[in-house]
Parts: sequence; C-alpha cells; structure tokens
Amino acid sequence: MEEIYAIEMLGISKRFGNILANDHIDIRLKKGHILALCGENGAGKSTIMSILFGLYEPDEGVIKKEGEVVKINNPNDATKLNIGMVHQHFKLVDTFTVLQNIILGEETLREYTNNLNIFKKSFNFLNKHLFKLIDYKKARSEIIEIINKYDLHVDLDKKIKDISVEMQQKVEIIKMLYRHNDILIFDEPTAVLTEQEIQDFLKILKNLKKEGKSIIFISHKLNEVFSVSDEITVIRKGKYIDTLLTKDTSKEEISALMVGRKVDLNSKKHQKSIGEEVLRVEHLTIIDPISKKKVVNDVSFNVRKGEIVTLAGIDGNGQQEVIYGITGIKKTSGGLILLNGKDISKFSIRERMKSGISHIPEDRHKYGLVLDYTIYENSILDRYYEKPFSKYFFLHDKEIKKYTDHLINKYDIRSSNEGNTITRSMSGGNQQKIIVGREIEREQDLLIAVQPTRGLDIGAIEGIHHLILEQRDKDKAILLVSLELDQVLTLSDRILVMYEGEIVGEFKPLHVNRETLGLYMSGAKKAIVNAIKEGNDE
Repeated sequence: MEEIYAIEMLGISKRFGNILANDHIDIRLKKGHILALCGENGAGKSTIMSILFGLYEPDEGVIKKEGEVVKINNPNDATKLNIGMVHQHFKLVDTFTVLQNIILGEETLREYTNNLNIFKKSFNFLNKHLFKLIDYKKARSEIIEIINKYDLHVDLDKKIKDISVEMQQKVEIIKMLYRHNDILIFDEPTAVLTEQEIQDFLKILKNLKKEGKSIIFISHKLNEVFSVSDEITVIRKGKYIDTLLTKDTSKEEISALMVGRKVDLNSKKHQKSIGEEVLRVEHLTIIDPISKKKVVNDVSFNVRKGEIVTLAGIDGNGQQEVIYGITGIKKTSGGLILLNGKDISKFSIRERMKSGISHIPEDRHKYGLVLDYTIYENSILDRYYEKPFSKYFFLHDKEIKKYTDHLINKYDIRSSNEGNTITRSMSGGNQQKIIVGREIEREQDLLIAVQPTRGLDIGAIEGIHHLILEQRDKDKAILLVSLELDQVLTLSDRILVMYEGEIVGEFKPLHVNRETLGLYMSGAKKAIVNAIKEGNDE
C-alpha cells in the first residue's frame, strides 16, 4: 500500500531572473515526523519552504497534502490548509502586545478588516480601535490552554519589544498553534538562541511531534538535526541530493552531501609562541543609560600576537558590550583601552579602526553592511576614502571592482549579479562572507570576531575556522566572542568566561571541559565562591 504523506512537494522549480533557486526538488514529509532540511547557504532551502507557505508560486511542480493536489497562492491559502511557518526573522509587530500579535490576522479579525481600508493605514489606529472588536476573554482563554499544553510560557500582556528573542520565538509558535496548524515549518529557528535556549526549543519540537504535528526543520547545526529529526533531506545548489533516515546516517555523511566534499571541523591548531601584547583592557566599566546598571563591571584582560582569546558566556552577560566599548560603538564609563601601547579610549570609531582594529560584528545588518548598497560598495565601506579606492576625491571604480572580485573569489561569495548585486537580496551566509573577507583583508593588528559563523552552513564554518587560525599563524591578535562551546574549545588559546558583566574564570582549552565551562557560564561557580567568602567573613 502506497504511503500517504502529510506533505509532498514534487518536481518543484523556481527561478529568479537568471538564477534557478530550486531545480525539480522533491520534499516528502511523513505524518507525525520531523524532517530536517539541510544544505549550504543559498542552496534553496528557504525558497522551497516559502513556496510551501505561499510566499512564492512555483514555476513547475505540484504540492500534495495527504495525497491530494493543493494550490497555495498566498499565506492565507497555506493557513487554510493548516500550514504554518516560523521565519528566520520573526514577523511580529514590536509595539503590539504578545496577545495582540497572536490574534493578529486570525480569521475573526480578518472579517472585520476586509472592507475597512482605514485600518490598514495606521498601526496606531489599528491598535486603538480594531482590537476592541476582538473577544479578548475568549482568545486569552484559548491561548492560555495552548501555553499550558505545550509548556510555552510567555507574558501575554508584554509588548514584543520588551521580551527576549527566545520569548518572541515562542510567540511565533503559539501563533501557529492558535491557528490549528498541523504542518509546522521552522526556518533556522536556533540561529539567534543561546545554548540553553536551543535545548529548550528542541524539547518543544519533541513535544509538538508527540502531539502528532508534522514538522519541517531547516538547520545548519547537525547536532540539533540528529537530536530531533526522523529523516534528513539534503539539497545542494538548488538540486535535490538525497533523503536519509537519521538513525542510518552520520554527521560526516550529511556534511559531505551538503557541501559535495568531505568536511573537517576539527581544525588543527598548531602550537606556537605568543608574541607581544596588542590589546590591553584595564578596569573597563560600562553603565547602561536606561537601567543605570553596570553591564560591564571592572573588566581587565589582554590579547597578544599569535593568540586567540575568547570571551565565552551565555548571551547577555556583557561580552557584546565589552566589544562595543573597545570598538567605540558604546561609550565607556571607566577604564583604559590600549592598542599597541597607545590609549585609544577617547578615539572615534574610525580612529580606532585606523589604529589597527578589524571588526566582524554580531549584528551584520546594523553594524556590518548597508543592505541597499551593492557588494562593490559594501566591500570598501570603511575604506572608501583610502588609496587605491579613492583618487582625487573620486571613487576609483576599476580598483574597487578588482578588489571586490578578489573577495568574491577568495571567500566564495555567491550572488546573482556578482559585484553589482544588492546586498539585501543575498542569503545571510553570503552577507556574512562579505564582512569576514573585508575585515580579514584589511590586515590589521587586532581582529575582533563576534559570532563569526552565526547562521552559516557547515562548509562555510569550516572555512572561517581555517581563516581565523590562519590569521593567528600570521601573528595577528584575535579577540573572539562565541556562544558555541565546540567553537570556543576548538579555536581558543585562552578562554575568559563572563557572567553578569564580570570575568569569572580564565582557562586553557586543554585544561577545561564543557561541564566546567557550563558551571561558570551559568554563575554556579560564582555563587559557590561568594557563599564561601560570606562564611569566612562570619
């Protein structure tokens, strides 16, 4: 007897101009199963899931739900078929409450808005008048039932802008469940979560599966894929490669299928002598202007030539603020920042960069790129005024093109129109490669890399690991910030663990394990030390 699938996508093709994003791809999702969809950045994963959710229409192919051919022209059609999607970048209204976001767009709401164009003109007017038409008591009751059933606890009355990324993700999941979706799509759902938040999310996925939901899970992180999936479908460069049972394959096999070659993430780090001090931070303190709390409290450390020093910790414990202080993005409240012995504490951002700092920022959209600029323009974003890119106060297009083409080739930056491609249209992984290539090519004394592999596929991660180690071997000083413990232990020469704005431990990778790092990162060790101190004082 032929098996009936929850969803089948057969022979799906989608073209954008000259780019064939999906080339006759087949996706089959069994009922009550978790199917992981894996592939490199730009392989076409998000495109084919956007087709399933109705954001794009396929040029070729058919979609079946439970054996019946269905037509999905838009997200409303997908919703009627009980298909829901949590996008990599959440689709929430920051100024609305959690409850309002969950019910926004729900069928009873649409009945009121179909013929009321005035409501579409102003979110403020919508917030003030339209939500009064909703039966809040009934909606709240239904949502609380979902929250309790799936252990998705959120404060329904808080505004989206006031809750964490993890909470926002829970809101997106509740939105799907409130609409009675039984086909759930998650596009890179853990890309912005901490290690503990990831584990919590994976438990949620398992609970949803137990309730009979059918799930498609897009992820680059093979530990997560192997933790929760039943099957794995691999696509590469827009083509279907294979579908394998998770229990019958390995991370090495999936990696090779994704990239087209064997991948080695166990980067070999050579022992080498450490050189002179490049960066010294003394008693750095940063006070948050809103809460008035010390987000960085009396932090001191140094980084020397040929050394990778990693700031590790759970997200939100001051690592990012330390980097903001060093690079000049945030104003410091106290302390000194010395670069090659020179006090740069009062320098502007540009002066600090010119003094010898390259910076790969965590937020590539806010601090790394101008999304509506081309690759050509972004590749010289902080150097446009320098020779050879500027000549007689005019940009030297020939030199800019030559340099950008070098970046594109060396760092495997994939785009539809080479250097003329608008950066906004590119995948997150290829956007990241522009920044990584640009900052490494600047050949500065200090490379600051914050979450440099976030959102990247396994092949790109391997490449960036090798690039960072190559810079170390060239005697560059490297300050790394990472939430990935495997990355921390693989790349670091020294690990500094931060908790609540302070450095609470310093380790050599060979002399520490994941469990010990976890204790320091969670603050457990600090609590024990403080308790001992208090006991001695008494």
